[in-house]
Parts: sequence; structure tokens; C-alpha cells
Amino acid sequence: MNITPAEDGFYMPADWGPHERCWMAWPCHVGAWGESMDQACLTTAALARAIATYEPVNMLVPRELIPLARLQLGSLVTIWEAELDDSWSRDIGPSFLIDGEGGLAGAVFDFNAWGNKHHDYRKDAKLGQWLLSELNLFCYQIPMTLEGGSIHVDGSGTLITTEPVAFNTDRNPTLDSRQIEERLAMYFGIRKVIWLREGLVGDKVDGQINKVARFVAPGRMMCAVASHRSDPNHANLADNLIQLAEERDALGRPLELLELPLPTPLQHQDGHLLTRSYLDFYLGTGAVYVPAFDDPADETAARLIGDAFPRREVVQLDMAKIAHRGGAIQCMTLQQPKV
Repeated sequence: MNITPAEDGFYMPADWGPHERCWMAWPCHVGAWGESMDQACLTTAALARAIATYEPVNMLVPRELIPLARLQLGSLVTIWEAELDDSWSRDIGPSFLIDGEGGLAGAVFDFNAWGNKHHDYRKDAKLGQWLLSELNLFCYQIPMTLEGGSIHVDGSGTLITTEPVAFNTDRNPTLDSRQIEERLAMYFGIRKVIWLREGLVGDKVDGQINKVARFVAPGRMMCAVASHRSDPNHANLADNLIQLAEERDALGRPLELLELPLPTPLQHQDGHLLTRSYLDFYLGTGAVYVPAFDDPADETAARLIGDAFPRREVVQLDMAKIAHRGGAIQCMTLQQPKV
């Protein structure tokens, strides 16, 4: 193996390709979940069981929590004992790579809990490398601090991310845009980076891309929009649309943009805005798993996402409690591509 995946012919595939399995992590951060811990476990188990009807699901679980997890997960979900600090597998797991010839590997960012938002992240920082070792897959260590949910690819050479995350002084204080783009190209096999200037207002992890814009097919992108001018996200998301309308992907194609409304703005008890987005969905093998927030826009979001993936069943699950921690379904899941 060479130093970088690109040298070895590896790249990150689009998430609408075939999956070998889905990886999830059991809720275990008691200090973060607080009184919502029981609900977090029930919701995680319900999501895992729903995905397992179409593709295998492996749940990473700390040893002491295995009896509870096994009781709630049932027989369809496979439990893997693992050391964890938190439960966001998208961010702490490896980014799986393929070479188009049956090869599978993984790339791992340096992880520092979203710019040191938490101090107890030692176990999560080692998880990606550990998992690849357990799977007997080669691990490429990316010399940069990011999270899996901070990037999104079309599988054809284009990657999209946000400036507030990548340039955050608690992540990559010494890197400029050219240096970050070079690393993304070398480790994900991409040829173009699209930079969005803003994520969602109030995002606890500084504005990850998976809540504001996602590729849904080659040349097609679904973008979050705010339906009301009173929404604090209205201006930022409108600017994103203007920017993306002028962009081209790595193959030179203009982007077809599909608009997806945000749910009604809600605030935490401390006054901060909840970062709830229907783009936080998981695109499974035979179904697309869409968050519901007990909001009037739930039904519209399910229909629009279903229209984007007409060959997949739409499965909508309640994520209202989970969203109080800043994430939802895509943040809780990680696809392993089938090779």
C-alpha cells in the first residue's frame, strides 16, 4: 500500500451504491443524554431494527451495556463489543473506500470531538482505526481533523463540505483551503471540492454539510431551505442555493437542485436553536430512512425524499428527542459499501 488512497486507486463511493452493512453505535454518553438516555436507546434500537429488514446492521456496544442492547435490538441486529464515548457512528467511524476492482479499505480523520466540544473522546478517537483492524482492512490515517458527517461525495469526483467546520480553529488552525483540498483529494479520490459558506444556525458541531446539502444522484443535489423569512436560517440557506446554482461538479455538469424545507424553528431551553433537518436521512439498500420531528413539514419531507428515490421504500421514524443532541438518522448510521 502507498501513503494515500488515491495512489492505490481507492475513492469514496456515493451512498446510493450497494451496501454490505450498516454500522451504528449504542447510546452511552450519560452526561450528554441525561434524562433522555432511555428514549435514545429505544429510538436507536427502532432505527436499527428498521434498517435490518433490508441490510445487515452491526451495533457497536460497550461491554456493560450489551445485555440492555440485546434485549432491545432483537435477533436481526448483530452486536459488536466496542469501547465508545458517544453514539454518532457517522462521525467517529471510518470512511470506507473502494477501488472498483473488489478492494475495500478505510480512511480515518483525526477526531477531537467536534473541535473539543467534549473532553472525553479518547475511545471515539481510536474507533475508526480499531474497526478497520477488526475487519482486516487497510487504514489510511488522514493528516487533518474532521468528522465523517462534515463531508459528502457524489462518487464521481465531487466532494462538498462547509467552511465553518473545516477552517474551525479548534480543528485545523494551521491549514488553508489549498492544503485541505489536497488532503481531501488524496484521501477520498475526488477532483473538486465545493465549499459552502454556512451550515445551520446553532449547529453544535459548527455547521456540518449533512444538514444543509446532499447529493441524491449524479448531478442532483437536495438542499435545505427555510420556508419562512422569520427562520434564522432563511438567509444562509438562500445564499447556499444561489451559490450552488452557479456550481459545476467534477465532470463539469451544472447541478440540478431539489429544495427540502426545514421543520419549524425550535429553541433549546437555553435559547439556542435546535438544528433539525430532514436531510439527516439514511439511504439504505432498499429503503430511505427519514427523520420525523412531530412537525407539520414531516409529511412533505417524506414525500419529497421519496420522490428523489422512487425505487426505495420511505420509512419515517420519530427523531424529536434525538434532535436535541444536534443529530438524527444519518449521524447515527454509517454504510459499508458492498464490493
